[in-house]
Amino acid sequence: MAGAEWPAAGGKAWHPRRAFLLAAGAAAAGPGLAQVEVGEASRLRNLVPAGEIESASMQEYGRMLAQARQQRALAPDDYPALQRLRGISQRLIPLAPRWNDRARQWRWEINLIGSQQINAFCMPGGKIAFFTGLLDKLALTEDETAVVMGHEMAHALREHARARIAKTQGTGIGLSVLSQLLGLGQLGDLAANMGTQLLSLRFSRDDEVDADLVGLELAARGGYDPQASVTLWEKMSRASGDKTGPAFLSTHPTGPDRITRLRENVPKVQALYEQARGSR
Repeated sequence: MAGAEWPAAGGKAWHPRRAFLLAAGAAAAGPGLAQVEVGEASRLRNLVPAGEIESASMQEYGRMLAQARQQRALAPDDYPALQRLRGISQRLIPLAPRWNDRARQWRWEINLIGSQQINAFCMPGGKIAFFTGLLDKLALTEDETAVVMGHEMAHALREHARARIAKTQGTGIGLSVLSQLLGLGQLGDLAANMGTQLLSLRFSRDDEVDADLVGLELAARGGYDPQASVTLWEKMSRASGDKTGPAFLSTHPTGPDRITRLRENVPKVQALYEQARGSR
């Protein structure tokens, strides 16, 4: 990744404790009925222990942050763009348990990395990263940024990576047995291998539809304009004409059907947005 020096900046630091208190309040309210229509999460995910993939995710995320820090490309807590991202996350994270009860236990974290890549992701267990190239090159509005975050959170909440790894590795035979069969040695080695895969998984078309719709509803419930989902993917589609293309599109391919589907679903969550935006 390309390193970036972070200038000193003023602003109030993000406090994880505050985010967790907000999440606890949302948990007490209980899950609500979804406005978008998505099927049940894949049962394949049950072939991989959730704790194992979340542990692998944490290790890989920590390794990535350490590398970014070494290259002086990790945004400090008082960096304005990171503050804005964490502000959005404070509105979306409390909504997560309605889609996955495990999200109550996740140690959510969000960081910004200085890189020309047009990319962002949320790993299992709530480990979120944005790259400055996504924010700057696409000139994302706050609403569009919230849609990206909601989409990435949805991948984690619907446990798409867990299901994909189960499907590709056949981990129903057990992680310790698989570790021996693959010659990976100890279970920790398998976790490290799994963590590396988490950053390069290509989600299926159904996964992307899932993430689009769940992310759309998350953003709307957080008080962010759902129409931004359409403008976001229009920008992403235009950016795909670049010689290198956005890294985001290597795992999240775009297309006209995607934008059409989002346009069709915006009215379903419009009332949620109208209700929530007054509290922003």
